[in-house]
Amino acid sequence: MECLGRPVWSSFRRKELNQLRIETPDSKIRKRVLRNWDLIAKPIDGMGSFEALTAQIGAITGTDKIDISKKAVIIMCADNGIVEEGVSQCGQEVTLAVVQAMTKKQSSVGRMAEKIRADTIPVDIGINQKSPIPGVVDRKISCGTRNFKKEKAMTETEAIQAVAVGIDMVFSCKMAGYQIVAAGEMGIGNTTTSSAVAAALLHCEAERVTGRGAGLSDEGLFCKQQMIKEAIEKYDLEKADVVDILTSVGGLDIAGLAGVCIGGALYHVPVVLDGVISMVAALLAERMVPGTRAYLIPSHKGKEPAVEMLMKELKLEPVIDGKMALGEGTGAVMMLALLDMALSVYNDRTTFSDIEIEQYKRH
Repeated sequence: MECLGRPVWSSFRRKELNQLRIETPDSKIRKRVLRNWDLIAKPIDGMGSFEALTAQIGAITGTDKIDISKKAVIIMCADNGIVEEGVSQCGQEVTLAVVQAMTKKQSSVGRMAEKIRADTIPVDIGINQKSPIPGVVDRKISCGTRNFKKEKAMTETEAIQAVAVGIDMVFSCKMAGYQIVAAGEMGIGNTTTSSAVAAALLHCEAERVTGRGAGLSDEGLFCKQQMIKEAIEKYDLEKADVVDILTSVGGLDIAGLAGVCIGGALYHVPVVLDGVISMVAALLAERMVPGTRAYLIPSHKGKEPAVEMLMKELKLEPVIDGKMALGEGTGAVMMLALLDMALSVYNDRTTFSDIEIEQYKRH
């Protein structure tokens, strides 16, 4: 498969996935952007992490003239069979209700994205609803996953096709002129699937990476952790490869977001991560296609316990520490706003000579 070709998501298989290769972002452009920051009338490294992050964006896009004015939030939406086991306070019907609100810009991410002039693109990759949803991109693999307590969540074909959907969505965004995308998701029960995948990928106890999600009681949290432990043992995930882990206990939304991460790397589009679910997807993507992580921009830490371990594994450092747990891509949208503000300093730069003071030197 050509790395810059468009994937035919409905016929994508493990063979095509294994053939993907990622180019390293342009280090010369990265250095040029950092040099440009040093010429701005401010203390050296005065913009902190934003200097490195904007340099990363420049390296990804191949230019030191950075423009992210056209931005999109790709929101992978899917239901999870494990909800049958009471791992959430609400049922699958809430997924559909929130997605319908997204189409009217009435959900949290819709309100926030509208404020910064970012487009929201909800994608039905596995909502438990047979008919198409107006205003939602229809890329349905199935009407949700299976209950992983009873059987594997997906077939390998379904999981890899979901990854290809994410890759294809980035391709479509690139062709439409979007310069940066954010990763969002919606799917009741997806903190359970993401915790299970994280525990398997990180080879750690379920208790270390499993949180309360949307507010489980102590009893509910214990049951959630036990189900994940049992599934890891049942499917022998300590020894499984990354695709088998995704297939056994993952979600279609997570698989689609892994594809978004890979697509960003293939098509040189920066991908801003959200919270724990997109971070799990990012680690899946890096394990599937090494080198993907260089194209990912962290946003916030979130409240779920897996975040710290995932960020350490990905070598990414979130900027926002607001204890958010909203999902949908809301933390990523906040990060887009902060990047806009940082780039207003970078692109409309005032030099030392403009204000007639001696330039600061890097030592």
